Amino acid sequence: MSATTGREAPSRPAPAAPSDGAREPAARADWRDPRYQAYALMRLAFTVAPIAFGLDKFFNVMVDWPIYLAPWIDDIAPGSGQDFMYFVGVTEIAAGVLVALKPRYGGYVVAGWLAGIVLNLLTHPGFYDIALRDFGLMLAALTLARLASVYDPPLRSSGRGRAQAGAAAGAAARAERTAPTASSTRIASATQTSAKPARRESGIGSR
Repeated sequence: MSATTGREAPSRPAPAAPSDGAREPAARADWRDPRYQAYALMRLAFTVAPIAFGLDKFFNVMVDWPIYLAPWIDDIAPGSGQDFMYFVGVTEIAAGVLVALKPRYGGYVVAGWLAGIVLNLLTHPGFYDIALRDFGLMLAALTLARLASVYDPPLRSSGRGRAQAGAAAGAAARAERTAPTASSTRIASATQTSAKPARRESGIGSR
């Protein structure tokens, strides 16, 4: 009587699930991908526009910016309306630079700033059309922030998160190394078990 055993393929451990502190890598930049093209265009727009508008707050070349300031804000803000525009200009320049460096966070900053502008214009009669335009820009800035969550990597995680990610990677590597050895042991054990009845039958026949 003979027994045959199939050769078992070495099993590979399933990849370890990312720990709480591990971060997924950002998607690769691919200019052939329409999604990345949209992200890049919006990143460029929300970098150039806030910086350009911020610089013009100091020179009033495009328009006389203080006319857009709601009276109630002008009353509580220190200094004149133009003095407040200097503060607005610095803030807009900083927001544009942040979008250029980290759109993952800069998009939300620009969206929040535009929400404040919309509130200002809604409380200033005669500028409702501009308020609607800036509301659309606010939604576009939020869209940029959501796209950036795919293409722009987050800031480096904490030390605890890095340690957890390293421990998970080490455990996966150890499991990968020990899997072929465990499979080979099971194959050898099965072969020895199937050979024992054959040896007993051979002894009976010789008697």
